[in-house]
Amino acid sequence: RVAGGPRVSAVHPSWADDGSLVYLSAASGHWNLHRWDGSDARPLHAHPADLCGPMWSPGPAPYSLLPDGGVACSWLEDGLARLGVLRDCALRALPTRAVSGTITGHGERVVALLGFADRPAELRLLDLGARTGELLARAATLDLPAELVSQARPLSWESPDGPVHAWFYPPTNPAHTAPDGELPPVQVWSHGGPTGFSSPDFRLATQFWTSRGIGILDVNYSGSSGYGRAYRERLVGSWGVSDVRDCVAGAQALVAAGLADPARLSIRGSSAGGFTTLAALTSTDVFAAGISLYGIGDLEALARTDHKFESRYLDRLVAPYPDGRQTWVARSPIHRLDRLSCPMLILQGRLDTVVPPSQAEAMAAAVRARGLPVELVLFDEEGHGFRRAESIAETAGRSLAFLGRVHGFTPAAGPS
Repeated sequence: RVAGGPRVSAVHPSWADDGSLVYLSAASGHWNLHRWDGSDARPLHAHPADLCGPMWSPGPAPYSLLPDGGVACSWLEDGLARLGVLRDCALRALPTRAVSGTITGHGERVVALLGFADRPAELRLLDLGARTGELLARAATLDLPAELVSQARPLSWESPDGPVHAWFYPPTNPAHTAPDGELPPVQVWSHGGPTGFSSPDFRLATQFWTSRGIGILDVNYSGSSGYGRAYRERLVGSWGVSDVRDCVAGAQALVAAGLADPARLSIRGSSAGGFTTLAALTSTDVFAAGISLYGIGDLEALARTDHKFESRYLDRLVAPYPDGRQTWVARSPIHRLDRLSCPMLILQGRLDTVVPPSQAEAMAAAVRARGLPVELVLFDEEGHGFRRAESIAETAGRSLAFLGRVHGFTPAAGPS
């Protein structure tokens, strides 16, 4: 064994021209580059930042080995991407306006996927030797006025485990202004994974809301990647507790800063983020509404139907099962609806095999039995994660109308 072991992941190995093995290891607490020469392994550079993310899906190594022994790579600092070259134990950043990005390739010609705060992502071919770049493709071509684009502002606050990080997108539409003294509604987003990471790059899904008068707080709650292993491990045994606490505290931080109406806070999440959303709605009274997309309402039911890739994953995030069954039941939103006090919109694909539609149906039935407003929308041709343009558009339209009814206002007309 070259590297890796208990609590230390070693990922993305590549053979260098000299026969050594280059890989990323979290031995230091961050995924940093290492080299194994056949007998010993050593870090190429000790940097307090992650040079990759969790291996949830297969893909090429997020770096390129250069002919002179250097490595072209990317890393995260305070949630923002940096692209550069590691050479002689020193990282040198390349000039770029990108806020998210990753590099892959062989030699000095590399492909970079770059995300920007004010425009869609780009795929570029970079020649590091010639110091030239070529645009290969854009994620989308949009004619969106700059004054309509809401750009992320970093927001942090303290928790019992240390600082928590988020991105705040304020409502942005110069054609509409709120009445004097009225604060905007804000929707808190809880990402999936749950060890995912929300970057501050341009997304149409965010601009849809901000251009219509609703702010977005995208929370990288405890357990998120991008901030090192200690940050990710905050969620071990604490899923449904720490993530909920952080989303609630983030909303309260916005209120305290005078950036959100405390009576018009909502929370939204999909998949694992949907669980965080449902858990927040059934354990606190901070939010006036909730939107769950294929979220998890019953942890035990998920354990019985979960796919092989994530089998036993919840033993780490919640408690060993079945010995810790009491914890599983106590954290399942479906078992604590007595705390629910607000309307809910539940969106679900009928073909979902990761979080089956029975979860959404059981949750909606239980909420309805409590006499609370609930809307359940089932999409016949969707699975786990909506892919069809019609479904995405209907989800956006229904969600906006739902919040308009709950918050008692007519949302601003945004760009089509």
